[in-house]
Amino acid sequence: MVPIPGGTKLEHLDDNLGAAQLQLTDDDLREIDVAFSKIDIQGAPLSEALDSQIQR
Repeated sequence: MVPIPGGTKLEHLDDNLGAAQLQLTDDDLREIDVAFSKIDIQGAPLSEALDSQIQR
């Protein structure tokens, strides 16, 4: 796995660096899969208007 840090400030990157050391067990991954399977995702994460404001 590769951690994907998010944020716009250097201190946020520093906060996220510890994720690279995280080791998930098979049981952890199964538990995450079960939890995600119960989430009813609907629609897009952002409206088109908001998405258009993101500078990529």
